[in-house]
Amino acid sequence: MGLLLLLTYSLLSCYLQAGGVVTAQLQRSFTIRGITLSIEPSNDVTRDTNVTLRCQAVVSSLGEEALSREYTIFKDGNRVYSKTSSSSEDLLYPLPQARVSNSGKYKCKINIGGKEETSSVQKLTVTGLSKPVLHLNNDVVREGEEIAARCTAPGETGSIFFYFYKDSKEILERQVSSNQAEAKLHLSNVGSHKIHCDYIVFALPDSFKSNGSDPTTVSVKELSITPVLEIFPQYKIYEGDQLTISCSITNFQDKPENIQLFLSQGTNILSLGESKVNHSMVALAKDPGEFECRLEMGKFAKAATKTVSVTELFSVPTLTLSPAEVFQKENMTLTCRSESYASERLSKEELTFALDPPQSHLMLKGPGVFYGRVLKSDFNYTCVAQAKGIVKHSRTLTVRPKVSVSIPNISVVGQAVLHQSVKILCKSDIGSLPINYTLLKDSAEVSTISIKLPFQQALFTVTITHPAEISKFICEAKNSHKKAPLSKRLNATVIVPLTHPTLTVIPDIAEISEGDHLFLICGVDGTPPVIFTWYRVGNQQPVHNTTSNTNHSNYQVPLLSKEHADNYYCEAVNHANNVVRSDPVIIEVRMALWKKVLIGGFCLLTGAVLVVVLVLCFKSKRVRVDKAAVSVWSKRPAESADDEESSLESNEPDVEYTEVVHPQPADPERAPLKKGTDTVYSELQNSPHGAADHHDYQGSVEYAELNGEQPEINHHHPEVNTYQDLPEPVD
Repeated sequence: MGLLLLLTYSLLSCYLQAGGVVTAQLQRSFTIRGITLSIEPSNDVTRDTNVTLRCQAVVSSLGEEALSREYTIFKDGNRVYSKTSSSSEDLLYPLPQARVSNSGKYKCKINIGGKEETSSVQKLTVTGLSKPVLHLNNDVVREGEEIAARCTAPGETGSIFFYFYKDSKEILERQVSSNQAEAKLHLSNVGSHKIHCDYIVFALPDSFKSNGSDPTTVSVKELSITPVLEIFPQYKIYEGDQLTISCSITNFQDKPENIQLFLSQGTNILSLGESKVNHSMVALAKDPGEFECRLEMGKFAKAATKTVSVTELFSVPTLTLSPAEVFQKENMTLTCRSESYASERLSKEELTFALDPPQSHLMLKGPGVFYGRVLKSDFNYTCVAQAKGIVKHSRTLTVRPKVSVSIPNISVVGQAVLHQSVKILCKSDIGSLPINYTLLKDSAEVSTISIKLPFQQALFTVTITHPAEISKFICEAKNSHKKAPLSKRLNATVIVPLTHPTLTVIPDIAEISEGDHLFLICGVDGTPPVIFTWYRVGNQQPVHNTTSNTNHSNYQVPLLSKEHADNYYCEAVNHANNVVRSDPVIIEVRMALWKKVLIGGFCLLTGAVLVVVLVLCFKSKRVRVDKAAVSVWSKRPAESADDEESSLESNEPDVEYTEVVHPQPADPERAPLKKGTDTVYSELQNSPHGAADHHDYQGSVEYAELNGEQPEINHHHPEVNTYQDLPEPVD
């Protein structure tokens, strides 16, 4: 039984899995061809129009099984509606009685089995707002009372801002998410006021403002209660007099609730209470002369004010320094004075002066006059004037003792180059600003510069025309009435620009040979140090460079070779930064002497060897000819004496031409001779005994045409005798 159940379960599982695979395959066998969103009846409508958003998707699928479609509607990027459906019908999203708040950008999205498609954006614009309605809880109030107001936008939705106005002036605003707003309005001014409201609906990024509501008139009645301010004495008040001030209320039958009285002078509250407050004080001219008695009851407030004029008993003292500029360790005088005083109340002797701090190092020289030596550092002084209990202080005077300027230093900024602009700096190590620096040349003023700020410098620009001219400049510094100190004379090196560059060659150019030591000496006129650089013409890469503290330097090539032959020049530059170049020189490297001797000896040896070889060759040829004459030709008979004499007259060999005919061999078994003509050239030396040709040639050559192979000379054959009949050589 258990086995049967297990088998049934396995079959069922396989079926369900197979069905699931088929279903999944069916669900995946579709495509979303497109989706569109349309607004009906139009994209621009007026208020209360029934609007419908239609989302239409075109989907192609395999099979008839319905697909699960998830639709989502977005407004301004926020999801406002979603629905899942298996129907292929369009999705409809109604907006009944459209309001301005429905305005915005809409789009539709469909999702089927994880595949999504989104429509393009459609903008809906709804125009027209309802007229706001204003409700007030009371139209007659007293000063300080509030009224409750409610502004309603009938039928509107969305984010709404409400605004309340009094006499066309905005007094309050409220932001709500409903179509009405409530507020408490405070009307402080007595009389009739017109109240109205309006609202703005925000449909981002746009906003729409409504018309105003019908105005409502509100009357504000005055309260009979009044604050009263009294000050004694009322007239001719001097500093030091005692003032009595009272603040109270009047014209009320019953004591109101939550009433407060405030007595103040300027922004300083002197006293406070409920029904009446009093205050006493000493009159001072420096204090504000305006007093106020203020009545507050809730948000209602009334005030009474009075201004009191207080005559000065004496004016605020002033402290002055003499002289205006003081230097360390010099004497100074401080004077304290009050410009005016009330002579009808105060005598001159009653007014006294003192310095603050009292432990001042200055001595009293007279009424309000103090004398002493200036301190090394800054010091603050204050004058104190006093009479009949009234004390007044002057403004603080800070005495800043100046420091006398020190002897200035004079120097050159950068390099001093002849015939170029040179900057000369004058500077003192100590001294209070401002400092006037004057550049002098042989006691004559060149220029003056005033230094007023710490970062400024006294830089003078001059031109040096001669090196000795630099020492004629001195500097003067002045910041007081004292005699101005002078600097030392300017001591600086004047750099003379380089001129007249030359390139000298050692040894002489005509004597340069391989293996020599070559020196290329570059020289200039000007101020060292000098940077010398040697170049080959046509090559920008230098062959050598060096820095010299003299006006010349050399480049040495230890062992010359043919590779060093070229055109050379040198360049030089010093701190004047003007580069000068020499004329190029041509270096020709000749062959070394030992090579010349070696080549000459080799040539002589070669010639001698050649002569010996020629002689040996000549003798070898003569021996071969002599042997050939014995074996080939017959001995010729001696000629006449004339021929012998002509032969003796010339030692050169005679040339004889002999044609030799080879006969056929007698032995038939022997191979036949090769038919042909052999030519034999022989140089024969004439014998002194008269065996000479009758032709007058310097030498004779025998010419032989041999038909067939040449016979063996060293063997005796029977047919040798036949050669005795060969014809004589033909010229």
